[in-house]
Amino acid sequence: MQTERPTLETARLVLRPFRKDDGPRIRELAGEREIAANTLDMPYPYEEGMAEEWIATHEDDLSKGKTVTFAVTIRDNGELIGAISISIDKQNSTGELGFWIGKPYWGGGYCTEAAAAVLRYGFDTWELNKVFARHFAGNPASGRVLEKIGMKYEGCLRRHIRKWEHFEDVCHYGILRCEFNNLPPA
Repeated sequence: MQTERPTLETARLVLRPFRKDDGPRIRELAGEREIAANTLDMPYPYEEGMAEEWIATHEDDLSKGKTVTFAVTIRDNGELIGAISISIDKQNSTGELGFWIGKPYWGGGYCTEAAAAVLRYGFDTWELNKVFARHFAGNPASGRVLEKIGMKYEGCLRRHIRKWEHFEDVCHYGILRCEFNNLPPA
C-alpha cells in the first residue's frame, strides 16, 4: 500500500500533494458555478475554510488506502489549475477517477494529460484490475477526456444523482488492466 504522498510528472504538468496554502486558489477556481455544476459533490458556493478542511483529509485518506488526491499544476510556473484523485477499493481492486480543471484552462488538454498519468499510477502503483469514472450526461467534455485515455463507455444510469434539486443522468466509463496494457504509448 502507498503511504507516501506521491508526485507525478507529465510533459506539461506536475501532479503534487495539495498544501494548506493552496486554499485561496482552490476557492478561486472551484468557486465558479460551472465547476460545481459539473462535479458530483463540489459545494457551491465554495466558502472560506472549505478548501483547507478538504486538504486536511488527504493525508489520512492516503494512509488508509482510500483516496490519493493531486493538485494539478503547470510544470513551467507551478500554477495550480485543478485537482484529480483516484479512490481505491482494495477489496475489488478498482479505482474511481475524479477531476476538475479551472475554467480558464478548459480545452487545453490538461485534464486528459493529468487523467492519463493518474490512470497509469492506479494500475502501476496500486495494481488495480479496473479504473472507472463517471460524469453527468450534460457534461460531455468529461466523457471525451475519459475516451481519450482509453476508457470505454459502460452505460448511463438515468436520473441517478440529485444535484441542486434536479436528478441527473450519470455516464459510466471504465478500463481494465489488460486493456490499459495493450494501449499504444501516449
